[in-house]
Amino acid sequence: MSAFTYLDHAATTPMRREAVDAMLPYLSEQFANPSGSHRFAREARKAVDDAREVVAGVIGCDPGDVVFTSGGTEGDNTAVLGTVARRGGVAVCPAAEHHAVLAPVEQLHGVEVPVGPTGAVDAATLADVLRSTPDVSVVSVMAVNNEVGSITDLAAVAAVVRECAPAAVLHTDAVQAPCWLDLRSITPLVDMLSLSAHKFGGPKGVGVLVVKPSVRYAPMLIGGGQERERRSGTHNVAGIVALAEALRLTDAERSTEVPRLAGLRDQLVDALCASLPGVHETVPRSHKVAGSAHLCIEDIENEALLFLLDEAGVCASAASACAAGAMEPSHVLAAMGVDRRLGLGALRLTLGRTTTEADVQRGVDAVVASVRRLRKATA
Repeated sequence: MSAFTYLDHAATTPMRREAVDAMLPYLSEQFANPSGSHRFAREARKAVDDAREVVAGVIGCDPGDVVFTSGGTEGDNTAVLGTVARRGGVAVCPAAEHHAVLAPVEQLHGVEVPVGPTGAVDAATLADVLRSTPDVSVVSVMAVNNEVGSITDLAAVAAVVRECAPAAVLHTDAVQAPCWLDLRSITPLVDMLSLSAHKFGGPKGVGVLVVKPSVRYAPMLIGGGQERERRSGTHNVAGIVALAEALRLTDAERSTEVPRLAGLRDQLVDALCASLPGVHETVPRSHKVAGSAHLCIEDIENEALLFLLDEAGVCASAASACAAGAMEPSHVLAAMGVDRRLGLGALRLTLGRTTTEADVQRGVDAVVASVRRLRKATA
């Protein structure tokens, strides 16, 4: 596609030019393995250590708490599976978590906590579940929902966990948070925290798991001893360096980008609601991050809508999947209590650093034209 409008930043973000430039030397002349003992290996190790310092500063933790991973899924899996493997007990998470948390909890026959209409867990509901569940070893609650953009009150969650399951490890999937929230306000509340570089302008295949000193878990990868034996495997030096640069810039620009993108998001949603009947915002804007526009549109199925948007050069996504030949709403919308038929018309438009007013207008025009076409065809 030669020209397109990208409104799918929650799926992945364009790599920052600065992150690309930072990683290039470590893909060519500075190729040494940082676990080696010669001078070139020491240079690579210094690059990893310097990146660790940058990441720790942005996250608000000690450099020794930073474990480099392959991304959000590994971090989430490690937090849940690794904690239970080491300590036994029960894993608990909200029903609207990303599958990288939800699937491990289900595999361990853990407990899913109901969520409210915004997709975030209610502290009182979580407290009830924890009080009635013996031997809770890990509780995982996401900071920002990847589908609908809702923000969790992690301070309230942390207070409940400390009171009702004081021995449990509290983990947060913060993969969707860095562009919108200051991580320094989140990190002190939790014991473990997962990030993925490609959600904030870094490369795919590299991430971070923050592990506080008191936490003990069974590593998912063993044998090499890297990352203080918490995650074995040769370091992705280029990816780690790029991650640190992307995270640093994201943190520096957040105060100006959040209000800019909130304004563009509001323009987008307001225009769609004014142009089309039967368009519903899934979560109130006051409860979600600035870049998220999640809508449920009456009288359409999003599979057909996404096809038409793709034809029009607009990159978007939906919160539904095709299973056994039948369209079903996503588990997030189901957990929120969204009507099944309305959920089939879910559309996720997400904005980011590269989004412009022209992108928003093209997105509005394409969605309006596509919905009208679909409704006319089924009238």
